Amino acid sequence: MLVVLTIAALPVAALLALQLLRLSDRRAEGRAQADLRAAGAISSGHFDPASVQDLPDPARRYFLFAIQPGARLRTVAEIEMGGEISLGVKEKPNYLPMKADQVIAGPAGFVWRLRAGTPRMWLSGSDGYARGRAWTRFWLYGLIPIVRAGGSTDFARSAEGRALAESVFWAPATMLPSAQVKWFPVDAVTARAVVTLPGREHVIDLTVAPDGRPLAVLIQRWSRENPERQWRLQPFGGTIGEVREVDGYRVAWAVDGGNWFGTDQYFPFYRARVSAIRFR
Repeated sequence: MLVVLTIAALPVAALLALQLLRLSDRRAEGRAQADLRAAGAISSGHFDPASVQDLPDPARRYFLFAIQPGARLRTVAEIEMGGEISLGVKEKPNYLPMKADQVIAGPAGFVWRLRAGTPRMWLSGSDGYARGRAWTRFWLYGLIPIVRAGGSTDFARSAEGRALAESVFWAPATMLPSAQVKWFPVDAVTARAVVTLPGREHVIDLTVAPDGRPLAVLIQRWSRENPERQWRLQPFGGTIGEVREVDGYRVAWAVDGGNWFGTDQYFPFYRARVSAIRFR
């Protein structure tokens, strides 16, 4: 009721200004999606299992599981998902139902557009990273901006890490060995990818089943999700509960993830259940 009264009290000019800002956000999201889709247009070639034979065994098994021999190397995935997202804390998660879509293109970035809540209380907006800039923009009822953040190098570093970690879930060709991506052994079930990009480095641990099916991804992500609200490296990751085959790839269909993965502080604030995946 308070929110409804607050909206009703806004002058018409203020409401128009807010709607223009919301329209500007949507247009920016569309431009970023187009940029990421274009990044996939330059990928070429097909998967050759010989290209991963020298990798640490867990990484080799992962790629042989995730990509069929001869599959076209696709580095951009478009995902539709449902599930739940938490606006609370571990002791009281307050999960809300969500619907979202995402374009992800490895280190080039991602655009994740969300609507979460109930008919009585809902929010919408996006997280994204493209052309080296990151943002978080969310609106209550599509009318009132409640989160507007981003633009700094800290946000960009954090968002880039998320894009790489989620590429393991949904765009495995992005993580094939290259000048930027090097794989190292950790133990019999885990391999470590070190992704070197201009000005920064990302470290991602991938744990797999005996057949190579991905089980968990852990990244030391640049984040300020801590009591001190200070930017620093800290664990972020999730588990893969289901995998399905799409167009020559086996990719995650159920993902639970959150901050402080692998520690006592972890709880999955994000529970995604995929409904469709397309590769560009």
